[in-house]
Amino acid sequence: MASGIPPASSEAVRHSMQGNRGKNTKPELLVRAHLREAGLTGYRLHWHVAGRPDVAWPGKRVAVMVNGCFWHRCPHCHPSTPATHAEFWAEKFRRNVERDRRNIETLEADGWTVHVVWECQLKKKTVGKTMDELLPQLSRELGKPIKGRLEEGS
Repeated sequence: MASGIPPASSEAVRHSMQGNRGKNTKPELLVRAHLREAGLTGYRLHWHVAGRPDVAWPGKRVAVMVNGCFWHRCPHCHPSTPATHAEFWAEKFRRNVERDRRNIETLEADGWTVHVVWECQLKKKTVGKTMDELLPQLSRELGKPIKGRLEEGS
């Protein structure tokens, strides 16, 4: 066990935490599918700049971060906090939020435009609205027209 990390409260919790992915998550794959369908291709994945944006167009300095609500502490859906080891989790989440803020500030200071898409914004009821807002912005920033759209909720 790494120092400072409390043991999992159960084997099920341990397996659940081990299953969390850092790349190619379902929300990230969904965003990329919408980008491809809209013709906003030519992006790079996990580009080597501050925060390793999930999707980046380095030549245009445009980045999309696809954040999981639990780990990054979504301001929209306010996810719950584990009751076990509350101090550990509070500190962990504080560090995550601070790191995200620093990464965005660093990218913006370097001339990047950063978009943050939250996991809850990609649910069936909200993904259409989210893409209706995001895709036109990206189209303008990238200088590319939008092609057809995926059906809402797909």
